[in-house]
Amino acid sequence: MLKKLFTKSFLTRCTSAVFLVIITLVMLLAGGMVTFAGIAAISFIGLMELLRVYQIHKTLLGLISYLITAGYYGLLWMEQIKQGIWQEYFPMLVILLIMFLMAVYVLTFPKFHAEQVMAAFFGVFYVAVMLSYIYQIRMLNGGIILVWFVFLSSWICDTCAYLAGVTMGRRKLAPILSPNKSIEGSVGGVLGSFLFSVLFGILFEKSLKQVFENPALSCGIVGALGAVVSQIGDLCASAMKRNKEIKDYGTLIPGHGGILDRFDSVIFVAPAIYYLCIYLGR
Repeated sequence: MLKKLFTKSFLTRCTSAVFLVIITLVMLLAGGMVTFAGIAAISFIGLMELLRVYQIHKTLLGLISYLITAGYYGLLWMEQIKQGIWQEYFPMLVILLIMFLMAVYVLTFPKFHAEQVMAAFFGVFYVAVMLSYIYQIRMLNGGIILVWFVFLSSWICDTCAYLAGVTMGRRKLAPILSPNKSIEGSVGGVLGSFLFSVLFGILFEKSLKQVFENPALSCGIVGALGAVVSQIGDLCASAMKRNKEIKDYGTLIPGHGGILDRFDSVIFVAPAIYYLCIYLGR
């Protein structure tokens, strides 16, 4: 049993995970500009990885996506100085993104395919906008604690699902899309995230009282629902990789692949946790 668990692949993943946790700790505990810059950097790297799959990361389409992403993060930072500026100018950024991408598409036709144009548009929202919710959670009241739910719901779920899957997995969750994932592993991931989140709520009950009326229960709900969403995000990333016939988005993180391979579930979890905290909070 132990030999089955502690494979070379598993140990490599664990080593990389330790370094990721350290980097994440520094980035999120610091708050402010450090958190903002860290999430922005992760977003740009993740966006580049996605656009590389569609062979547009070094093209004019890619440049437009990068510029609009920079504009989006600029608005997000300016929101601290002038409230409402994000809501006022974000729709304009969306329109500009569509117009510029379509202009390049028609003016350079047939250099780019419609799929590549849609990927350039999709990537900005799928990667940059959704990952930005990590920073937005950090800026909430009690955000220094709430932001960890993003990782409790995704990374803890991923680890528990892996352990439950290799020890008890029998029935396939998505046999064609991800044959190594099992229903038992999926349930184990949700339960593991729920239990860790409840313990987290109990541990930080005093601080979380300012956010939730019942910290332990609320944290458990947030953790469990976040775990469900994280698995959907993971499967979505797998589906896109299967369509493009690639194993990983990159090689930046040993044992995990690229930024998108490690943050595939986080991309979905971050906005879900943000709105769960908003609606379940006092």
